[in-house]
Amino acid sequence: MTDEDTDYRIERDSLGEMNVPADAYWGAQTQRAVENFPVSGIVFGRRFIRALGIVKKAAAEANLELGLLEEDKAEAIVEAADEVIAGDLDDQFPVDVFQTGSGTSSNMNANEVIANRATEIYGGEIGTREIHPNDHVNYGQSSNDVIPTAMHVAALEAVEKDTIPGLEVLASELAEKEDAFNDVVKTGRTHLQDATPVRLGQEFGGYRTQIEKGIDRIEATRERLGELALGGTAVGTGLNTHPEFPELAAANIADETGLAFREADNHFEAQAAHDAMSEGHGALRTVAGSMNKIANDLRLLASGPRNGLGEVEQPENQPGSSIMPGKINPVVAESVNQVHKQVVGNDAAVAAGAARGEIDLNLYKPVLAHNFLESAELIANSAETFGERFVGKLQANVDHCKKQVDQSMALATALNPAIGYDKASKVAKQALAEGKSVREVAIEGGYLTEDEADEVLDPRAMTERVILGDD
Repeated sequence: MTDEDTDYRIERDSLGEMNVPADAYWGAQTQRAVENFPVSGIVFGRRFIRALGIVKKAAAEANLELGLLEEDKAEAIVEAADEVIAGDLDDQFPVDVFQTGSGTSSNMNANEVIANRATEIYGGEIGTREIHPNDHVNYGQSSNDVIPTAMHVAALEAVEKDTIPGLEVLASELAEKEDAFNDVVKTGRTHLQDATPVRLGQEFGGYRTQIEKGIDRIEATRERLGELALGGTAVGTGLNTHPEFPELAAANIADETGLAFREADNHFEAQAAHDAMSEGHGALRTVAGSMNKIANDLRLLASGPRNGLGEVEQPENQPGSSIMPGKINPVVAESVNQVHKQVVGNDAAVAAGAARGEIDLNLYKPVLAHNFLESAELIANSAETFGERFVGKLQANVDHCKKQVDQSMALATALNPAIGYDKASKVAKQALAEGKSVREVAIEGGYLTEDEADEVLDPRAMTERVILGDD
């Protein structure tokens, strides 16, 4: 009931009465969690709240099919869960991420919100528990299997619907530059020193492959993330759950999401350990590292514009300095670098959390879920932005690349088969000392004729594999 002189109502749980905001759908246990965990101000985002709604809807549908819930109550729960899934009730999930390690507070938050909203749909008043958060919404479930199920649902949906599409945008932009820059010959660099020629398109082909392999690594985690703990209840034994419930509920979740979810191979493993989350985040960390490497390389190639490498021209996304007029910085690439550092930090938290949890329950579920989902979102957004606002706008500085490669000492490498390593080394050192090109010294020293030099020291030819001894 609501006191007319206050903006709260009284809700009750096993510990007694609690004052709950009058317009809130949550109940006493959620309110206790709000007061117990004023830690970070960080609450679960859209993906995880959606996943909780999906789990509760799937459970209600399974229990209805098994004859364990009355049809009108089950239908009200499903309708309320659909509102959670759609995002209509996101403001009703105020519990801090840093809470009880099982995520019980978030499970009860979902139970109470759905129960009260379903009670309204059912024709009752909020707080009357005509549809009960435990007896109806949480029927046949425990926080210990609901939360890891929601973790997997949210994680797999995030990588499938956000991360992979974002990476595909980046891979596509890199592929376009690979083609566009295919004929641009430039100086290769190893140890940040001049090396034999390479085509700019070949370098971008390497970047494209990195991202494509990153997508492959993420996709390889689908099978394990597709396993759902639901049905194990408290410790994995399935106490108070119908034998057919886990398979039915998992099938309902698969239908709702369009993804290949199924009952866990072993419920004890699914609740006591979260190796799949650690594996999945490891794939995210790896692809974030790939993006970081690419961003760093492109920053170097675009350095200048007059006193750097200057082999590519970066887009003018925004002014780069508050004091130096005309300065343009690779700001989008730098944001990718920062995302990588955040993901590495998240990975440390995920790896540490997944490696703990005593005996029958891992007690790091909320922080595992939060860090995984943050990384998935960061990579998704930064990959798409990096692709569209930086990579896609790069231009090759063709003349500058040609000038640099013509002056490269590393061209002497191609002399090895023609005049031997020792003579080639002598040519390279003399060219460097006298400020001449390798071609000039090779001809002046009588090592090659002009025609031979044109053939042997062709930079474009050096970018392809040569069959030695082929006439």
